[in-house]
Amino acid sequence: MEKVKQENLILKSMNALPTPSYVIDEARLVGNLQILHRVEQEAGCRILLAQKAFSIYQLYPLIGRYISGTTASGLYEARLGHEEMGKETHVYSPAYKEADMVELAQICDHIVFNSLAQLEKYKDICPKGGVGIRINPECSTQGDAADGIYDPCAPGSRLGVPKAALREGTAHTAFCEDEQRVALCEDEQYAALREDEQHAALREGLPKGVSGLHFHTLCEQNFDALDTTVRTVEEQFGEYLRSDQIKWLNMGGGHHITRNDYDVEALIRCIRRIRETYDVEVYLEPGEAVALNAGYLVTEVLDIVQNGQVTNLILDASAACHMPDVLEMPYRPPLQGGYPAGEKPYTYRLSSYTCLAGDIIGEYSFEQPISVGDRLVFEDMAIYTIVKNNTFNGIPLPSIVLMHEDGECEMLRSFGYEDFKGRL
Repeated sequence: MEKVKQENLILKSMNALPTPSYVIDEARLVGNLQILHRVEQEAGCRILLAQKAFSIYQLYPLIGRYISGTTASGLYEARLGHEEMGKETHVYSPAYKEADMVELAQICDHIVFNSLAQLEKYKDICPKGGVGIRINPECSTQGDAADGIYDPCAPGSRLGVPKAALREGTAHTAFCEDEQRVALCEDEQYAALREDEQHAALREGLPKGVSGLHFHTLCEQNFDALDTTVRTVEEQFGEYLRSDQIKWLNMGGGHHITRNDYDVEALIRCIRRIRETYDVEVYLEPGEAVALNAGYLVTEVLDIVQNGQVTNLILDASAACHMPDVLEMPYRPPLQGGYPAGEKPYTYRLSSYTCLAGDIIGEYSFEQPISVGDRLVFEDMAIYTIVKNNTFNGIPLPSIVLMHEDGECEMLRSFGYEDFKGRL
């Protein structure tokens, strides 16, 4: 009954909005943030918003009341978090451009490198205490989901430094820094170094300046996957975590902490154990968890096209333009009043008014027939939608609306022709 009342409030609030529109549900967003704040407080960790999933900067002051800051994938996201939230700003990228590094070093608290080569190139201009290296524990926990597209631990991954490469690179760096052994650093001669000498170099720790380790291996997963990964990290990289050099451990993102079935208590216990065992600060970088189930996409039925047994609804929203994960993952978004095909009397294929033949959102059934002019509301549309949308075919971008807890809607941003033209 409560869900029906909430859906009715949402539909009533959205009837006057232009379509298509993204609508951020303030009440649900705050509910997620309260859970994350509790984890911060009880586990003693720091949680950062991964802006790659949700970048509605108008809400950053609200988000900043509950968590510790933002994390970025490059200069523009780093600037956005620094300027609009003004708390901790972290950045990780598979590689950095020289032109970006000076500004990143000025605005970021932590800069995480993907390779020892990039670390060596830029570490001297980075903030003291804020230099990290991304490790790859080679521990896949996602099965065959999406053919590995979201698995940073897949064979041959370009993301993170595996244990063997880190050990070899650390030993090689240590020998090269010893002036008496410079001549031994040629590849063939280095490969012949005695094992005990390599271990002696490893005891000197990671390259100078590194104060933290970072791993990111999860995607929309519960605590069990994190637990498996953490224990693998301890087995492979425990010698570094136990050293005085490492001051922080960043466990990355992909944690669905605000999902109803997530084991929050186990997460809190895990973070406490890591902090106490290794005397390190622990960071988490959830993106989806911040705005999970806290957004909608409102669309209107423009036409109905019958072809054989298939009845197509032509919408002014598009999978390709406005919810790309529907085609990329693939992903079937929840739809208010919609059910699996064939479950209810009226089944339709929901599509768009782009020219892309495969711009299909999916097949849904309804208790009542759908007519031209009806409005449909897709759920869980705050994450990986606004940050990934595009204007293919000249399709307008949806407006961005904030629905307050009392149901009142505030227009945050609308888009027109100049926004389309400015992207070309």
